[in-house]
Amino acid sequence: MTTIALVSILGPDRIGLVAAVADHLYAAGINLRDVSFAALGTGAEFIAVCELPDDVSTNTLEQELSGLPDLDGSQVRVVPYEFDPNPALTSRVTHRITISGGDQLGLVARLAEIFRQYRANIVRLEARKLSDTEGGRYETRFAVSIAPEDAALCLAAVSNTAGTLGLASEIQETEL
Repeated sequence: MTTIALVSILGPDRIGLVAAVADHLYAAGINLRDVSFAALGTGAEFIAVCELPDDVSTNTLEQELSGLPDLDGSQVRVVPYEFDPNPALTSRVTHRITISGGDQLGLVARLAEIFRQYRANIVRLEARKLSDTEGGRYETRFAVSIAPEDAALCLAAVSNTAGTLGLASEIQETEL
């Protein structure tokens, strides 16, 4: 029986980090399901839901990954995944929203509350303050799932909030 596991790695960001992890998982016969990677300042986070073959335990995989030179100084955790690994309908991205401008305290909280009010599920979120050499502005990107009947009002509320704060917003509907 295939084991579904969560692989979580937090450590220094390095060129080739994803390649080292993905190559090791492939060589071990591990199938990747949902995967997320992000550079966070000078650190990085890799998270994946994986299908482990019968001959690979979570403990063994954690030890093997911890021994990879590219993961020196990283926290590696491999544990059984306790949730249904099949995506729910609300994890399908229907809209991508980018808000940019000056740094606004509480912006993510305000927008997240709008999404909750309109029963929209945040599937992915990325927020970053760009360096002064990159313009010093703050960028927030949401990938959300919004039911068709709630989309127009939800997106209007997002645009109004951004406009009130003097921020630029870009909303893109994805094709289903």
